[in-house]
Amino acid sequence: MSSRPKVTVIGAGNVGATTAQRIAESGLADVVLVDIVEGMPQGKGLDLAEAAPVVGHDASVIGTNDYAETAGSDIVVVTSGIPRKPGMSRDDLIATNAGIVGDVVKAAAAASPDAVLIIVTNPLDVMCHVAMKASGFPRERVLGMAGVLDSARFRAFIAMELGVSVEDTHAFVLGGHGDTMVPLSRYSTVAGVPITELLAPERVAALEQRTASGGAEIVALLKTGSAFYAPAAATFEMVDAILRDRKRVLPCATYLEGEFGIDGLFVGVPVVLGRSGMERVFEITLTPEERAAFDRSAAAVRELVAALPA
Repeated sequence: MSSRPKVTVIGAGNVGATTAQRIAESGLADVVLVDIVEGMPQGKGLDLAEAAPVVGHDASVIGTNDYAETAGSDIVVVTSGIPRKPGMSRDDLIATNAGIVGDVVKAAAAASPDAVLIIVTNPLDVMCHVAMKASGFPRERVLGMAGVLDSARFRAFIAMELGVSVEDTHAFVLGGHGDTMVPLSRYSTVAGVPITELLAPERVAALEQRTASGGAEIVALLKTGSAFYAPAAATFEMVDAILRDRKRVLPCATYLEGEFGIDGLFVGVPVVLGRSGMERVFEITLTPEERAAFDRSAAAVRELVAALPA
């Protein structure tokens, strides 16, 4: 048996397969790629394994249709579900994806009762509720990947706008993953300087707007399919923070129990990520305007959760 950590990625589509590739090629963990389609995860797993000699890593990558192979995983990443098609709202996805996510999480949680779950399937915040219920896991071990992706998009747009390295841009995005997300420009910086000091208010507003519709912009350009390189990279950043116990402060969808004045709801907030998953919510002070936007976003998430099939 390998002493490397083990990560299961459920859903061998573009996001899942690219996430598996990043994890394996970093040498960080052995990867099990699971999908309901016969042969697909096996084929992609074998393809990734055959790339290992060239890339130079010794992580094992296997594909399977059977959850027995996932037993003892440290992290389970859930990407399965149908993607959003042009003109389709995230809400249209709810009933279908809730069924899929509930089933796969039940199976994965039974095989790996101590795993940390990272949910990627949309509508993200709602699927986290489905996953928590299906797994019975505590909130520390059920997280949604959205904020890291949204912040990465915001950082990319800031860097493009100012002609600076993305390494020196930091961005904060809170709230639900969707049109109501709250990019916090006051806390978004270039080399420590808030972008509100560097850009005219209308440029800041334009970047916030582009961030909020970042996923839809890519869907519209691709015409078939949705983003997967950046979502996979963002998921990997969370996996890396957990497995290496890095105590990274990253925006993730987490189940709030009174923090930020919200109770009993998954919403994107900054958290400290380490070996046991969400180690604490990193509370920051919001201005009245930011607070109002955050509350609006939380209300939109609550509405979607209410639409879940009983």
